[in-house]
Amino acid sequence: MLQENCYVVSDETKECVIIDCGAYYQEERGAISLYIKNEGLKLVHLLATHGHLDHNWGNHALFEEFGIKVETLNEDAFLIENLGKQASELFGFQLNEPEAPVGTYLSKDKSVSFGNHSFTILHTPGHTPGSCTFYCKEEKVAFTGDTLFRMSIGRTDFDGGSWTDMTESLGKLAKLPTETVIYSGHGPQTTIAEELQYNPYLR
Repeated sequence: MLQENCYVVSDETKECVIIDCGAYYQEERGAISLYIKNEGLKLVHLLATHGHLDHNWGNHALFEEFGIKVETLNEDAFLIENLGKQASELFGFQLNEPEAPVGTYLSKDKSVSFGNHSFTILHTPGHTPGSCTFYCKEEKVAFTGDTLFRMSIGRTDFDGGSWTDMTESLGKLAKLPTETVIYSGHGPQTTIAEELQYNPYLR
């Protein structure tokens, strides 16, 4: 319904994580499920960069099929525990399925592991109080959600948003190695080097 990037990340062990399952339509949910099955993957974490509905529409379907519960930072509990409220207040419709249960609230600056890899959890608030970035130093990749986009940044005018927090978070991301590939919540991938050169919010 709202174009959003959902990532299935795996390694040679066949363990995988899903980041930001915004799959609203059954065809999208089916495609994710089929990919996991066809690749012989074992889903071990369902991660959310933040609590907005468009990044969490598919959580209930994954819980029903795989028994997996979403994990995010506690600062976004008020959002991710009230997806139905977001649906009615922001989008003007009622969710036609139960809200997915939350599993673990992650700790900032800690890590979440799968297979032979781990993501460092960088707290990058601004878009929401609990926005975070999942950063893998070894592979030089970062999943930034709605904090940093190619040549742009996330909005700060939603409930809990903060321009001050956003500028601090962008400063944190700007310190990542320049070769780091950025996979954001919307739009195409980019790199820290490109953003430092062309993104007016990082210059």
